[in-house]
Amino acid sequence: MSEEKSLNFIEEIIEEDLKSGKYNSIITRFPPEPNGYLHIGHAKSICLNFGLSKKYGGYTNLRFDDTNPVTEETEYVESIKEDVKWLGFEWKNELFASDYFEQLYAFALTLIRKGLAYVDDSSAEEIAAMKGTPTEPGKDSPFRNRSIEENLQLFEEMRAGKYPDGSRVLRAKIDMASPNMHMRDPVIYRIKHAHHHRTADKWCIYPMYDFAHGQSDSIENVTHSICTLEFIPHRELYEWFINKLEIFPSRQYEFARLNLTYTVMSKRKLLQLVQEKYVESWDDPRMPTISGLRRRGYTPESIRDFCDRIGVAKRENLIDVGLLEFCVREHLNKVALRRMVVFDPLKVVITNYPETQGAEMLVGEDNPEDPASANREIPFGKELYIEREDFMENPPKKFFRLFPGGMVRLKHAYIIKCDEAIKDEAGNITELHCTYIPESKSGSDTSGINVKGTLHWVAVQNAITAEVRLYDRLFQVEDPSSEEGDFKDYINENSLQTVTTAYAEPALKNAKMNERYQFLRKGYFTLDTKDTYARLVFNRTVTLKDTWAKEQKKG
Repeated sequence: MSEEKSLNFIEEIIEEDLKSGKYNSIITRFPPEPNGYLHIGHAKSICLNFGLSKKYGGYTNLRFDDTNPVTEETEYVESIKEDVKWLGFEWKNELFASDYFEQLYAFALTLIRKGLAYVDDSSAEEIAAMKGTPTEPGKDSPFRNRSIEENLQLFEEMRAGKYPDGSRVLRAKIDMASPNMHMRDPVIYRIKHAHHHRTADKWCIYPMYDFAHGQSDSIENVTHSICTLEFIPHRELYEWFINKLEIFPSRQYEFARLNLTYTVMSKRKLLQLVQEKYVESWDDPRMPTISGLRRRGYTPESIRDFCDRIGVAKRENLIDVGLLEFCVREHLNKVALRRMVVFDPLKVVITNYPETQGAEMLVGEDNPEDPASANREIPFGKELYIEREDFMENPPKKFFRLFPGGMVRLKHAYIIKCDEAIKDEAGNITELHCTYIPESKSGSDTSGINVKGTLHWVAVQNAITAEVRLYDRLFQVEDPSSEEGDFKDYINENSLQTVTTAYAEPALKNAKMNERYQFLRKGYFTLDTKDTYARLVFNRTVTLKDTWAKEQKKG
């Protein structure tokens, strides 16, 4: 009997809250800002928020934090919705912080009337200077003691569009000597004459994140507001606003964000990679974005498994991308259809194969891991392609592939023996002449011959062509953000290699977007969602383990 999985610290809190009767059910939310595409770090937050509400019988809201009209676009909203659905989750309510602009404005008026907020005419630089340092208290703004009446009038005039950008802000009146810098009279509203993707030009003042976030949680009766560790210093302010406004007491809890080796997770850095053409787009298969992982062939099941395995911690750590690759291999091994594809062809002529015989149809399993999977027909003929690297004229020890006088089995087919390597005038091998053993047919072998090597192959006459893109890790170092200099200096120049003409068995002619494939001995592949139109283009999701290469390194 397997051991029951222990609860993470957030689950322990929730179970205690439900047991004590504090809540009858729980409500969580996933609150992305629509200023870019989601990445694998967001996937962890999505799995956590939606997973908790599912486990404990509550629900999750999808709420877009759209309080900065300059950086936000409807394109990002749509991509976020697609990513959450693709990961396998459904939200109860689709909401926007902008839904609450009127109510947030009313909350700000409440603070002003309570003497807890004031309009400040200081510049951003002056406000920053007045804040002090973590070891020195700040200084009061000369506008801190404006009357309630004057503040109400100025704030209403700010809303009416009377003042230019940057000329005034609304600040909470808290404590300029607080050890928490976030409590030193934080800015809660700023002027921005910018077109908003939902409210158009109705507003020219916008709430800051710290003001909008907790109140939005409260309006929605969110019981457990889950965010990453960098928001720990913000929690005191989150609670101050809720307390002073006397509204539903949502509570913030923090967990460690996901940091992954051989990539960057900063939205700003990912945007740089796109804008400076280091990658093709946000959904480039080398990007850690959910759309990039999807295009590369990752499955939602593998990402959910990965997020479950790394768990929920209170301390930051760097997760090995090898674990993510392990999770996708585990899932693809169960669902991927097996196909044979030759990347670098070397022709093999079976000299004793009957000239008059047409294509012989052999049988191969679609997926040996799945008893319910079908079989496919694979044509075999006199001329075949094998991988050039599968033949060596002068092989080292433990080379179990093809060489002069050597024998191998062709997958799903026959045992062949290499009799002769044909060369051109320059001494390059152009084709191999081999003989096959008719009694050695897979599934009905009566030859009594045992060979150690098995090769994949494609019949020349029936082969179809495809482009294959071999994606690898985008960076050469584990943690590019922590290295000296520009993080882009550590980009792996070989992160994409293209095989423009690969030869595939004809079953791949009917490849589908929702199918995954294991190219035997090569790795796991999927059709590219962008470039597969007049031709077949496959992206490599992840490699297979190459034990022979490891043996060579040991040698």
